[in-house]
Amino acid sequence: MESLSISASLSSDPWSLSSGNDKTKPYIRRTQRPPLSGDDARLIIHDQAKRLRHLRRNQGSGALTPRWIRRTPEQMTRYIEGDRNGQIYGKHVAAAIKVVRQLASRPEGSFDMREVMSSFVAKLTFREMCVVLKEQKNWRQARDFFAWMKLQVSYKPSVVAYTILLQLYGEAGKIKLAEEIFLEMLELDLEPDELACGTLLCAYARWHRHKDMLLFYTAVQNRGIVPSISVFNFMISSLQKKKLHSKVVALWEHILEKELVPTSFTYSVIIGSFVKEGRFDDALKVFDEMKESGFEPDESSFSHLITFYAKNGNKREALRLYEEMKCLEIKPSCYTCASLLTLFYKNSDYSKALSLFNDMEREKVAVDEVIYGILVRVYGKLGFYQDAIKTFEEIKKLGLLKSEKTYVAMAQVHLSEGNYEKALEVLEIMKFKKVKVSDIGYNALLRCHVAKGDWSSAEACFLALIKCDLISFNLLLGLYLKLDNLEKAKGLIVNIRKSGARLDEELYKTMLEVFYREGSVRNFEEIISEMENHGIALDKSLKMKLVEMYGKNGMFGKAEELLRKSNFLEGQNENVSLMMLSLYVESGDKKGFMDALKSVQDGMSLACQLICKFARKGSIKEAQFIHERLVELGFRPDAVTISIYINALTKHGKYEEAENVIYNSFRADVALDTIAYNTCIKSMLEAGKLYSAVSIYNKMISCGVSPSLQTYGTMISVYGRAGKLEKAIDMFNTAQSLNVKMDEKLYTNMISYYGKAGRFEEAAVLFNRMKEDGIKPGSISYNAMINVYATSALDKEAESLFHEMRKDGNTPDSFTYLALIRAFIESKNYSKAEEIITQTMRKVGLVPSSPHFNHLIFAFIKEGSIKEAHEIYNKMRNMKVGPDLSCCRSMMRAFLEFGFVKEGIEFFETLSEFVKPDSFILSVAVHLYEFVGNGSEAGRIIDLINIDGLLFIRNLRVGSKRGASNTKF
Repeated sequence: MESLSISASLSSDPWSLSSGNDKTKPYIRRTQRPPLSGDDARLIIHDQAKRLRHLRRNQGSGALTPRWIRRTPEQMTRYIEGDRNGQIYGKHVAAAIKVVRQLASRPEGSFDMREVMSSFVAKLTFREMCVVLKEQKNWRQARDFFAWMKLQVSYKPSVVAYTILLQLYGEAGKIKLAEEIFLEMLELDLEPDELACGTLLCAYARWHRHKDMLLFYTAVQNRGIVPSISVFNFMISSLQKKKLHSKVVALWEHILEKELVPTSFTYSVIIGSFVKEGRFDDALKVFDEMKESGFEPDESSFSHLITFYAKNGNKREALRLYEEMKCLEIKPSCYTCASLLTLFYKNSDYSKALSLFNDMEREKVAVDEVIYGILVRVYGKLGFYQDAIKTFEEIKKLGLLKSEKTYVAMAQVHLSEGNYEKALEVLEIMKFKKVKVSDIGYNALLRCHVAKGDWSSAEACFLALIKCDLISFNLLLGLYLKLDNLEKAKGLIVNIRKSGARLDEELYKTMLEVFYREGSVRNFEEIISEMENHGIALDKSLKMKLVEMYGKNGMFGKAEELLRKSNFLEGQNENVSLMMLSLYVESGDKKGFMDALKSVQDGMSLACQLICKFARKGSIKEAQFIHERLVELGFRPDAVTISIYINALTKHGKYEEAENVIYNSFRADVALDTIAYNTCIKSMLEAGKLYSAVSIYNKMISCGVSPSLQTYGTMISVYGRAGKLEKAIDMFNTAQSLNVKMDEKLYTNMISYYGKAGRFEEAAVLFNRMKEDGIKPGSISYNAMINVYATSALDKEAESLFHEMRKDGNTPDSFTYLALIRAFIESKNYSKAEEIITQTMRKVGLVPSSPHFNHLIFAFIKEGSIKEAHEIYNKMRNMKVGPDLSCCRSMMRAFLEFGFVKEGIEFFETLSEFVKPDSFILSVAVHLYEFVGNGSEAGRIIDLINIDGLLFIRNLRVGSKRGASNTKF
């Protein structure tokens, strides 16, 4: 066999595989051979392959790998992809890997690695043993295998093996073992290379052992070893995560010093740390260098710079970077969007904030609680109260409501609407949820109690503040002024002085108001002087108040001097311009307003701001005044201003004016956004102008403006009220096709219109689908569905749903019982309806109102049971429930038409204590008195009709339905 091996190694056979290592092999000249037949060739190939396998099997672990092997292109492709007959390594290597890995399932100490690996002795080369070591997933098996590996003949101490083990220990967090194995390597006089040192540095970085990492890095520097850029990336990333930005910057200087080539990741981390260190110029320099190096900045780099600009109020640069991100098609993160939204909110640029929020929805950026909180604030500033409430409820439904700031944002919206009770309720819920209350929360509570006028609770909140800021001082001082408690106000001013805080203009103004009311010129002048010393410019109102005080105290010379020195039209800033324009508006000075508007800078923008301001305050007259002046000058407000203005007009019932504004905007080609269109459609819906609402919606679609969920909800109401149920269904189906979760309001709206059309089966299907979609029905949804069953006289289904509502945790309210009463009445179960009114509702603490009784009274009247109707009316009186006008009209009509004259007169004579009779009731009374021959009383009532300017109804006849009555009094 030995001679065979030797002869094989010296063979000139072209099919043999050279080891590539034998330098003594003699040169043998190849001669032209006769061609072989196909069978002979296959036989030779088979024999040679068999012989070579035999040779390799007997060479053992000492077999040498050929330096190169001639391969076909297909074989070369598989080799590059790392595949060797379906396996990455040879079969014996794969078997060794598998055997060692399987030891992970056995307890430590229950096996001897030498016994386990006995079948692999002398079969694995050093390189193959390193492969087996590298492929281990558990550090224990790697440790035990390395111990066995060192006992093998083919083992030779190498930095490679130690580096592999270092990596495994580092990944497992076994830093002590990694350090021990590194020291062992040094004791064997193995000089650690860049890779070994980098591996240990990465291990330290991975587990945030920064002190050890930096010490070891110093030692590596002393040895003259320069880690690779990937190792530096590991180190700076770990340091940045622990906010050690100064050390990140120091390592960056080392990278530059060693002339390493940074990666995109390196630049990104360094930019973040420079920003956090406040070295923004350096951050911008690195950012520019990153782009010059051919790297495209990632989202993180843009985010750091945008956030810095946003915090410093540099809107232009922040927007420039954001637009650059969009051009590069980089999807912004939630954090970036939050920074921009905060910037827009601080600059009162609410249209851009809403536009950005729409961009986020389009890009499917995950929205967190912070962004929802900003959106609530924006809606509050725009006067979209219901949208703010809806957004807040959505935060709760999504389970994101955890931050104190979000609760405070909603409370501030309630306060801006004058609903301090709701604001207090939100803050109380926050306390109940055990959200930690900081000064932000106490300040919000202080605002609520100030708005409520509860000075004792306000003082308690003020005392709970850890740090009293100027706003807190101002709020409490303002409350004392509101309550006209000047003594407490002066006492608080003394405390403000003692605090040593530098006061702002607002607080100064409040203090001046205290002294103005007190009439103390000396104190007023002291505050004015202090304001001027601090560079706070005095506005016209303050100077005029001082002039007034001078006048009241007989100091006419000073008053005249102040008026002469003051020039209010020069050097105005935006606030002064707004004030001056407001004065012209409030005084109705058209010419003065027009002149001022033309003279001030950005006059049109200021006018739009004033429209928004007056609209939010409900000062419609002033808002109209400004809008008319803008139209005269040929200008049209922007979409946000139009939206706020139309919303205010609608709230105050000025539907015609709202419609004119809408269509004038269309004619002027003002680009309206989704929110503006929603406001216009909603305005026309509330005005009952359904055709106009549809027209606006069609205009919205034709202009390419994407409808929102709110748009479809409003259009469902439009078509539903117009009786076009099929179109309402189309709108609902279109809304469902959006990638937006449907809300309860949409479902409830659609259910109601199904019910009005008598299509209770489809309403029930939709109600169940709402629950299947994960929307828990509230009281309004249950009430709507019970009303559907009531319309179709399905009392059993209504009662069943009523019980389901209670089981679901919803407390039935007055409207629920009203719907249930209707259901029993429609199915002619009058006794059950009466039981609910007179007994059930009182048991649950609800007091029936006139509408609850009305349905039963109307039903009895319709059947001609006037006596029963009158009995129900008397029970209502006995329960101290006052009848409404509708009930009284129905009873009077019944007495007239069924011929109960005496009872009708008696009824009429008791009405004045409940309602003011209208023309119909008075006309019926005239006919009844004339029927019994009481002309004088009839004449008196006719005089009363004439005095009130009412119309007397002549075509009424006593007893027109006498034969239809089944009642005798």
